[in-house]
Formats: sequence, C-alpha cells, structure tokens
Amino acid sequence: MNYIKPDNLNKGDTITFIAPAGSVLDKDAIFRAKDYFEENGYKVKFSEHLFSQNKYMSDTDENRLNDLHNAFADKDTQAIICGRGGYGTLRLIEKIDYNLIRSNPKIFCGYSDITILSTMFLKRAGLITYSSPMARGDFGKEEKSEYTLKNFYNAVEGKDLIFNGNKVYKSGNAKGIMFGGNLASIVSLCGIDFLPDDDLIFFAEDLNEPVYKIDRMFTQLMNIKKFRYNVKGIILGDFLDSGYPEQLEELFNEISNELNIPVISGFKITHNTDKITIPIGKQGIIDNDTLFIKS
Repeated sequence: MNYIKPDNLNKGDTITFIAPAGSVLDKDAIFRAKDYFEENGYKVKFSEHLFSQNKYMSDTDENRLNDLHNAFADKDTQAIICGRGGYGTLRLIEKIDYNLIRSNPKIFCGYSDITILSTMFLKRAGLITYSSPMARGDFGKEEKSEYTLKNFYNAVEGKDLIFNGNKVYKSGNAKGIMFGGNLASIVSLCGIDFLPDDDLIFFAEDLNEPVYKIDRMFTQLMNIKKFRYNVKGIILGDFLDSGYPEQLEELFNEISNELNIPVISGFKITHNTDKITIPIGKQGIIDNDTLFIKS
C-alpha cells in the first residue's frame, strides 16, 4: 500500500495540542510545552477541550472526537501533538471520519494509549504517524531530555533514522513497514481489522504489565494468522516494572525461536524520559542489531 507521508515539520509551522485520551490536568506542564515550541520558532494552538475532564478521560467521546476532527480540518495546523495517554481512544475509533484524516494529512504524535489512533489512522486512512513524545510528560518537563528532543526532530523533519539495540535474541535481516507501539493498546484492537497488509517490523513497549500478561498479549497476536505471516522482525523497547526480568528474557527467546525472525531489544521505546521517535508506516530495515528507517 502507498501510505501518505505528511509534510515535514518546519520552523513557523503551527502545532495543535489535543487530549483524545486521559485528562490533562497539569496546565503548567502544557504551558511549558507551549513556551518551549514558541521559543523555538513554532506556533501553538490548544484544542477547545484540552483541559476538560470526564471521569478518567479528558472529556466526552463527542468533544474529544470533535477536537480530533477540528485539528485535522484546521488549514493552519501542520502538526498535532497529544497531551497525554491514559485511556479513551478505543472509544473513538468507530466514530472517526477517516476520509477527513486522509484528505488532511498532518504530523500526528503520541504514544501509550495514542498507539490506538496511530494504528487505525494507518489502517483506515493510510496516514504515517509518529510514536513520539507528548506535550505534558515530555515537552512539558521543566528539564527536558535533549536525547528525546533530538530524536523527535530527526523523525518529524524527515531524516533517515538509525538505532542500535543491545541484545539480539535472534540475528538476521528483515524489512517491512514500522508498526506497533504500546503492546496493551495494540492488543485491545484484536477483534477488528487493524493489521496492515504489508510485511511488518513490529515494535513494542509497555508499563506495569507482569510477564504473564506480556506473554498473553504476544501470544494473542501470534495467534492471528495475518500477524504471524506478515511480521518479519521484532524490535523491543522497555517493559518497565514487569518484575522477574529473567522470565521476560526467557519469553523473548521463546518468541524469537517460535517465529524464527530477527528479534532485538534495547531500543529506547519507552515510558521513560529518554525515548526515540518512530514513524509508523515508514519502511524499516533490520540488519542484525541495527534498525534503519528510511526518510
């Protein structure tokens, strides 16, 4: 499939912050993120319901959906950065106007629960998005990670990307489009048609999931014939606070042996401070312990 690559980010562009998932109550962090981008030559807009709250979400489904649609429809906006993850995007995916997304391609950024939107934008609108830092927890920090910032700009400015892992479970070479993100978010889509038809380099991370649940989620994916057939390599980020690291190592060895494809870990795909940005839908190449993503 020919996927839609949004224009690269340039100085002077307008970035809109939205909150399609959890509530963004830390206004100070959001304004720090706004100040950061404006000091570096960009303009920033806030979605109408950015600071709202409805239970554990930022607002009602209708208002979050409207903010999402309005950001894509806005001719002055070149990039959309989500405020945070949490929960809520799964409630939106059958209500989104994917024709609107396809007709107004923009840089779209986020991780964690936002993985669900990136997955469905790729599948139903053909839009390349970015597993990337977010407004509140990354750009809104008082002390920002230079590593995270550098990797973010490299990706959204359209540069070739090269990342190295530190543990090879199974070596080899593979190529396919980059696909993945937060593992639990991806698995929550099982039951609908969410997998691309292309060869895949699958990347994954998670937080606060015990090893047996990580096992369950990978097994659930591998039980899907299309996933098993299309996945050509696996890139592993952090699985923070999972407990029993030796069991996690054993699990990844089992996965690499069962699928018989390259599996490499040690990439900074994470909920931690230092993180890389990965374009979802761009072509990736695995060469032993190295991941190369074409511009």
